[in-house]
Amino acid sequence: MLDKVEAVDADAVAKPSWTGFVRYLHITPRAFLPMRAMPELTLVAGNGIEGDRYMIGREEGFYSHKPEEGRQVTLFELETLIALKRDANIELGAHEHRRNVTVEGVPLNHLVGQRFWLGETLLEATRLSIPCRHIEEITGKAIFDALINRSGLNCRIIRGGVVRVGDIVRNAA
Repeated sequence: MLDKVEAVDADAVAKPSWTGFVRYLHITPRAFLPMRAMPELTLVAGNGIEGDRYMIGREEGFYSHKPEEGRQVTLFELETLIALKRDANIELGAHEHRRNVTVEGVPLNHLVGQRFWLGETLLEATRLSIPCRHIEEITGKAIFDALINRSGLNCRIIRGGVVRVGDIVRNAA
């Protein structure tokens, strides 16, 4: 029997460790235009992605009338594309979800408020993305309900740089 309980040092509690990978990169210069696959993207700290519709100061995206610093780069899980096919028989390509970076092995829903490395860039997850009817209009696929709670992650760019397909994604220590 324990006579006394020791306080747990918050700094001593282990953070979950994970490592994922960048599988696809996409941008588009304006709303409604198709997303373009890219081998690499240049992320600019505090502004966004060079050439993308939500680059701060040059916004031309569907939601540009609602400026948001925390939407400088958006991520989506490859696992969600697989689950959509398995659970809802919906084929959705990486270019169709309208997010910039498709990752594999990254627990996006658990990263809100956290910082993590995307290749050589440092991101801060600001909030989960919410599905929108705009994606249904563009794709012609009934995906709104299937994407609730798995529509991706919005992030602010803390440290810019180049992100490439195949880069490692990991939590910040």
